[in-house]
Amino acid sequence: MDRVEGWIVEQHGGRQRRELFETAASKLFEDIAGAGGVQVDDPLLSRDRAATDLLIELGLLSLEGTRYVVVDPHSAQAAVVAPLGQQGAQMIAESSHWAQAFSALGQAYRRSSSTVDGPITRLRGDQIELFLADVVPSAQSELLTAQPQAGHSLAAQKAAGNRDVAALQRGVSMRTIYQHAARRSRAARAYVDRVTGAGGEVRTLDEFFNRLIVVDRQVAIIPSGDDLNVALAIRDTDLVAYLVDIFERFWERGRPFSSSEAGVVTSIAEEQRAMAIRMLKEGHSDATCAKRLGVSPRTYAGYIAELKEAYDAQTRYQLGYRMGQQDVQGSRRKKS
Repeated sequence: MDRVEGWIVEQHGGRQRRELFETAASKLFEDIAGAGGVQVDDPLLSRDRAATDLLIELGLLSLEGTRYVVVDPHSAQAAVVAPLGQQGAQMIAESSHWAQAFSALGQAYRRSSSTVDGPITRLRGDQIELFLADVVPSAQSELLTAQPQAGHSLAAQKAAGNRDVAALQRGVSMRTIYQHAARRSRAARAYVDRVTGAGGEVRTLDEFFNRLIVVDRQVAIIPSGDDLNVALAIRDTDLVAYLVDIFERFWERGRPFSSSEAGVVTSIAEEQRAMAIRMLKEGHSDATCAKRLGVSPRTYAGYIAELKEAYDAQTRYQLGYRMGQQDVQGSRRKKS
């Protein structure tokens, strides 16, 4: 029998003894206490021999001459409960040591490019969050994250905030990129306040980009195509370095989230408007345009309504025609 199996058997046996103590043994104790003690040959003692033996073992029955009498439970309790509490504390400490040991192995596994799965691991469904819950808290020096859409719930943002603030407090540097639309999200603003207050940096960008998380420039997590339920965990150092380079280029073009300067706010609004116009001209569907802007379909419909008003158009067709006319006129002015 190995150590783990032996521990399980030991705990199972202890549970059985407690259940016996709570039922038959406690009833026997009450009966003997009510009788003021019983003779050693009393049938009451042989009614359930296991219960009788347990009371004697625990020191709750004392032999006085030819009689068994009950003992104050408080005097016997310390001998049973105190060792259990000590064992519990030891088990908690032991479990912590095991968790730390496994965490260290996990870091070594994620750094390796020669694991069973190779340098790229495909994660599906719940595996994604489980992987992130393991890899992000293990960061030692740096976290880079690009989040194209900020439509997460307050609860999800709070959980992410707890995790990321804990990393910052450990001395990990953290930079995050959102799309400009995140500035309108209450959940995103609350998250950014917490993270920047702990030393993190957050910027926003007008253009669309895919989700990216890089941990210590050793592991990168990206989506697998358009399926958000599948992600790739990349440990290949060259691929990770390539993704970090892309992040750095986005970061240089981003604008600080916390900036409230009038010029910055105006520029952001202009950039979002220009992107909406560009996607309309390219003929993308409303769903695609909303996704690339990082906004809900309803918000995107509001953008279109504003453009119709600005171009004095009643329909989408008129809007496209008048924007095209403006482009032609602008081209002619440049030539002249």
